[in-house]
Amino acid sequence: MKRSPAASVPVSGSVRSRRDLFTALGLSAASAVLMSLPYLLPGCGFVMLFALLPLLALERMLFQGRGRGFFLYAWLSFSLWNFITTFWVCNATVGGGIFAILANAAQMLLVWLLFRLAKRRTGGVLPYIFLAATWIAFERQYFAAQISWPWLTLGGAFARSVRTVQWYEYTGMLGGSLWIWLANLGIYGLIVSVLDGLWSRWNGLARFCAALGVILVIAGPVVASNYIWESRGERSEGVVDVIIGQPNLDPYEKFQSLPQSAQTGILLDDFATALAGRPDSSAVLLLAPETFTGDIVLDDPERSATLQSFRQFLGAHPGAEILFGASTYDLYDTHAAPSLLARPYGDGWSIAHNSAVMLRPDAPVEVYHKSKLVVGTELTPYPRIFVPLDNWLSARLGVSGLMGRCVGQDGVSLLHFGPQRVPLGCAVCYESVYGEYCADYVRAGARGLTIITNDAWWGDTPGYRQHLSYAALRAIELRRDIARCGNTGISCFIDQRGEIRDASTWWTRQTVSGSINLSSEQTAFVRHGDIVGRVSTLIFLLLAAFLLVRLFVKR
Repeated sequence: MKRSPAASVPVSGSVRSRRDLFTALGLSAASAVLMSLPYLLPGCGFVMLFALLPLLALERMLFQGRGRGFFLYAWLSFSLWNFITTFWVCNATVGGGIFAILANAAQMLLVWLLFRLAKRRTGGVLPYIFLAATWIAFERQYFAAQISWPWLTLGGAFARSVRTVQWYEYTGMLGGSLWIWLANLGIYGLIVSVLDGLWSRWNGLARFCAALGVILVIAGPVVASNYIWESRGERSEGVVDVIIGQPNLDPYEKFQSLPQSAQTGILLDDFATALAGRPDSSAVLLLAPETFTGDIVLDDPERSATLQSFRQFLGAHPGAEILFGASTYDLYDTHAAPSLLARPYGDGWSIAHNSAVMLRPDAPVEVYHKSKLVVGTELTPYPRIFVPLDNWLSARLGVSGLMGRCVGQDGVSLLHFGPQRVPLGCAVCYESVYGEYCADYVRAGARGLTIITNDAWWGDTPGYRQHLSYAALRAIELRRDIARCGNTGISCFIDQRGEIRDASTWWTRQTVSGSINLSSEQTAFVRHGDIVGRVSTLIFLLLAAFLLVRLFVKR
């Protein structure tokens, strides 16, 4: 019988035929597209429950001898996924965006490299348990690493499908990652059992139990979540009225050509309009965006022209207090640099912070410094290595610095509102992606949460919508109302079930008025932390040790 030429010509030594090549490329692309949909379209979180199947099928195809090059196809899949969902980072920093895409894909590829190694040393389901545990363990450590980009944590795929994951109050976001792995591996196991002929050899009870197990894995969390959704109402131990100011300042104009006095005038005019008609002396929190001003020196904040304008405004509007973002500075009049992260300033040095500032009439300011800083634009990681490199490159390129050198706090601290000094947490921008970090606000006593951000750098892309949706997961995990202020949007209120309400329009100057309910409740996630991540890390370490033993015993 004559063979088809297309089926017999080897291609690059990586696969055995052109058909296999196209199959491998198709499976690689299919996984990338499926994994991207939940981050781009509302209500598509369920797609992630089978989005890994093409990648698992590709690995099986190549492992069974139909070609090599799995890591090339897997890296292509992960790079496509990262590019499709986070290409917008390049709008703010091209180099940083490319690095984030490629480095994140490389980390994901490393997990599968370890899985393939495990598969060569063990058999059965053990390598797949190792794969899931290793992936979740890597996600967990990524939340704490200095070079940290946890934007595509698998459990975040349900950020726009919050009715499906109300049980995050028990597990946190990594519980969603575990669910995704269990669903994908369960479906994959059934498919493989049919392809390998095992299904036909099982008796009826075995088939029923196998199918029922997969159905329960997929449907059980959905049923539980819907029960929580229907049975849980908004809980309140008091309210805080909030007016969110969205001044809609183009960041490239804001930081380059528009005077700070003009920016302050825009914001205060909007607040004055929103306050008109409110009862005199009624307590209200005015919320302004991240890095609204850059003229606050922490040794003497009252010298700030912005602060003086705010104080004058609050004096004319009794009961109002303002929480705003600011680039703040510590100045040092010393010969030697006080820190590796200090920059020259006049005859001395300055250390920069990205801060949230609470201003009350006739009271000292309260300041919180953002701790989870964006690598590159705000943070120089591992400063003993990268600061000298940054200095060397900057000197040769004639610029003041390629990487940001903000300094954050070691942990959270709270800001306080009103005569009762209500404790509030304020996550600054990127911090709202970190579930366990935000839980620290509640552990410290926060009864409500705020988020201030400036997402305008990314333009009208999926970036600002993804960022908003992650805040909804924090509301579920912590069961706290959230008031969110974005410079250009989306500004809104988020209730304790993660529902977004009173959302502003993107790239529109406006204010949003509403209130947040206060609560002292602590969810299981707040009390016990990230149990799923810790257990997965333990399983990874135990199985890695087992595989090392097997490796050396074989030798």
